[in-house]
Amino acid sequence: MFERRDKYTILPGFVDLHVHFREPGFSSKETVASGSRAARRGGYIAVCAMPNLNPPPDTLAHLQVELGIIARNAEIPVFPVGCITVGQKGEGTLGEMERLAPHVCGFSDDGLGIQDGVLMREAMERAKACGKPILSHCEDTRLGDSPASEYVPLARDLALARETGCHYHICHVSTKESVELIRRAKRDGISVTCETAPHYLLLTNEDVQDDGRFKMNPPLRTEEDRQALLAGLLDGTIDCIATDHAPHTREEKSLGFAGSANGIVGLETAFPVLYTKLVLPGIITLEKLAGVMADNPRRLLESWTGHKIEGTCAWDLEKKYVIDPEKFLSMGKSSPFTGWEVYGRCK
Repeated sequence: MFERRDKYTILPGFVDLHVHFREPGFSSKETVASGSRAARRGGYIAVCAMPNLNPPPDTLAHLQVELGIIARNAEIPVFPVGCITVGQKGEGTLGEMERLAPHVCGFSDDGLGIQDGVLMREAMERAKACGKPILSHCEDTRLGDSPASEYVPLARDLALARETGCHYHICHVSTKESVELIRRAKRDGISVTCETAPHYLLLTNEDVQDDGRFKMNPPLRTEEDRQALLAGLLDGTIDCIATDHAPHTREEKSLGFAGSANGIVGLETAFPVLYTKLVLPGIITLEKLAGVMADNPRRLLESWTGHKIEGTCAWDLEKKYVIDPEKFLSMGKSSPFTGWEVYGRCK
């Protein structure tokens, strides 16, 4: 059991392998300072920052801009993810992977899938040589929002991971087919790990309203997909829960479901919504939740970076409140969990 101190439960600090802190280039959405403050409030002791930036970290010179901001303003350790391709375009030519490798935790073009299998193979070979993982956004843009747009490129990439020996980490898994493909790949000894996000575990397409706070990529799926994700979480197929914290301005999220930008915030709500909706009803244990939010992602990040990550957080698990985005430390206010009554406040 976890240590108790007065009314507080001491949990291991969480590690989020997938956040967007928007600097450099998009500081009207979020900054490293505001994002890391939000992460700390949510019980996080380290995060991986995705490369959707301007300039994108596709060269060492571009990465140095991001590293400088992190050094000056981050309130917890922030580990950059380098681009796979030049310009983070999901196509074209590969970036300066070898020069970036000592300074990043892995490589991704998150937000865009690598459409060309030949290019992905080369990326995996170079990442493997650098001792770094590929953190893959699986999306075949020709297939739209369908589940196949996720699991078709995933199947391709799992075969490439087997051939190259590259460690392959799948971002924001959302479909039942993806869960089964990953389960089989693990049984076959492929070096593969994955994450899903709280919204895919707790919401479905039946919950979607004509509101930007329900607009994300991948989209919310069916109840059958949600149940498959829960099963994958319980049997160890899914290694981690990451937030895919992706803030936008109020204006960008105020255009209804169809017109709003993809992305929601999640660092300050992840543990409370999961604890309230999964642990308290007995669907998973608190130990399991700590494993997928803290222990498993910490071990992965330590293996990717060589850095020791330590820390604990004190939680008042009996504190009940209603989620109000206006009280977020994040500059992003768009959350599908707005108005939910939850338990758990990080001291």
